[in-house]
This record gives sequence, C-alpha cells and structure tokens, in this order.
Amino acid sequence: MNVVVVRGRLSRPAEERVLESRTRLVTLELTVPRPGERADSVPVAWMGAPASAARLDTGEEVLVIGRVRRRFFRSGGGTQSRTEVLADKVVVTRQAKKAALAMAEAMLSLEAA
Repeated sequence: MNVVVVRGRLSRPAEERVLESRTRLVTLELTVPRPGERADSVPVAWMGAPASAARLDTGEEVLVIGRVRRRFFRSGGGTQSRTEVLADKVVVTRQAKKAALAMAEAMLSLEAA
C-alpha cells in the first residue's frame, strides 16, 4: 500500500501547467517542520487539480493525501530521477472540516488494505 499524508506550508506559489492531454498539473513545494531538526522539503505533483489550486500561495498550510512516486527522465544527456508525492487530494488546513474528512478517508483506505 502506498499512502502518504503530508502537512506543511508552501515554500513558493503553486505552479500550473496544462499538459498536451489538456490535464491541469499543479506543482507545489511544501516545507514540513521537524522539531529539533531541519525542515523537510517535499515536492508535490497534483494531476487534474481544480483551477483554484493555481491560487495557492507561499505560506499557505495544506494537507496533502496521495502516494509516493519516483519518475525518470532524460536531461542533459543522461537519465535523472525525481521522487515526489503524487497528490490525490490537497486541502487548505484552515478548512478544518475538509481536512478532517480527507484524513478520515486516508485512514479508511489504510484500514481496508
């Protein structure tokens, strides 16, 4: 089972691209604090994101439910890879009811496995 839950603040504004397939791709960069240690930086890719996702801005705290993926691509004459979270759902944490529902759905998927 590949389920990821990440809560953090956006370290830069959301970036939106529309792919050739006309699918909206929004990329996010989350900073996740770790008490007593350096914060983690977590790249997130959100395929099929709603138009409102492009308005997410630096400092906004979000909850991301998704899965880890590692993708490979050619760049600079060689093969490179990137590990990222592929988001199924992204919720702004100030929307407490939506965030709690997203967490409950993630827990149900774990229990069902």
